[in-house]
Amino acid sequence: MTGMMLDHEGLDVYRLAPDFLVIANTVIEGFPRGRSPLADQFTRASLSIVLNIAEGAGKHSKPDKRRYYLTARGSATESAALLDVCHRLNLIQEKELSVGKEHVVRIVSMLMKLRGALTAKCATKAKRIRWQSPQRSCGVFSRNGWRSAETA
Repeated sequence: MTGMMLDHEGLDVYRLAPDFLVIANTVIEGFPRGRSPLADQFTRASLSIVLNIAEGAGKHSKPDKRRYYLTARGSATESAALLDVCHRLNLIQEKELSVGKEHVVRIVSMLMKLRGALTAKCATKAKRIRWQSPQRSCGVFSRNGWRSAETA
């Protein structure tokens, strides 16, 4: 392997996400016949975590990164629900449930910290954007809309 590293490879959450994918795959391989819809959904959800983290890390704008990290978080919580379903259907034991949930909780926590850091940076940047509009005096446009320069 070369010394080059892609953006997502430096994220701790990315290094953890494929570990969860392996856990999910192990669970899926233990399913009896007739559970292919559940297996397909679990495969998509667990793979989506990994792919959305990688794609988000490769985006340049902070709102884009944030959106992909939130999508990965949604896939992680979906995977947690799938673990619950598998446990309720007696497809996995308590130990498999707790190991899987532990990984999901760590992934969600890390993604929320990333999202929080990006949200704070986006909000700070939005407060600094000022321009002159023909219809309005100089003001500030942020997530909350236009504000006059005096209230900014």
